[in-house]
Amino acid sequence: MDEAVFAKGAQDRAPGTRYSPGSLISLLQIDDRAGPIYRQLEQRIVHLIRTEVLEAGSVLPAERQLAEALGVSRTTVQHCYNNLRRSGLLGGKGRSGSSIQPLRLNTGMDRLKGFTEEMRDLGRVPSSEILQCEQVEDRSIASVFGLPSTAPLLKLVRIRRGDSTPMSREVAWYDLSAAPDLPKADLTGSVYDVLKKIGVQLTHCEQSIEAASSSEEESAIFGFQSAQPCLLIKRRSYTSDHRMIEYVEGLFRGDAYVYSLKLHV
Repeated sequence: MDEAVFAKGAQDRAPGTRYSPGSLISLLQIDDRAGPIYRQLEQRIVHLIRTEVLEAGSVLPAERQLAEALGVSRTTVQHCYNNLRRSGLLGGKGRSGSSIQPLRLNTGMDRLKGFTEEMRDLGRVPSSEILQCEQVEDRSIASVFGLPSTAPLLKLVRIRRGDSTPMSREVAWYDLSAAPDLPKADLTGSVYDVLKKIGVQLTHCEQSIEAASSSEEESAIFGFQSAQPCLLIKRRSYTSDHRMIEYVEGLFRGDAYVYSLKLHV
């Protein structure tokens, strides 16, 4: 089976698919003259993951099975798999094989930008699924904004995806007294772009990141079998006159995100 045919077939498979050793042989070509075999296997698998021929959540064959299919020692495959685990591309070892982990996204925190812009900067296709979008009154959230308890707020709950992979579950609130037309807009994309179009320009934010575990609902969204470590990002966004417009709590999957900072003396 050639790579193009295999890739097309992979797109039709649901996450969690177990690949047989035979289906990988044509993709894991080995040349005895091209250096250590374990390194060749590692480089080839990394390429297949990065080009999404092998999709996140899929399961590679067990070490012994793949070794027998390729005609190499189990130690060779074990060495390859261990290196992939250390780099975060493979999950834990099980009887049926090892699962492919989502690629970790290294994103900076040098300026205010939303999820849509962040994904585009990283070369990913952003998309959103709206779970809730309604006007609410919430005493505790209103106090975060410094507003009266009966102030109208828009509550927006979305699943944010990059290249169709669920990356976060985001709960956001917006001050409708500052942006009354917001509920009428298409909020499946960038809310920041919508705010700008209706005349509300965000200029700065306060953001914090803390460790958290995924809830049962969030684990189901991310495809986790049980609660996993995640990043809880809280953000308060303001206009130039320091009026708070947005408060967001987004839970991001910890197996896919790395946040980097540039610090100056």
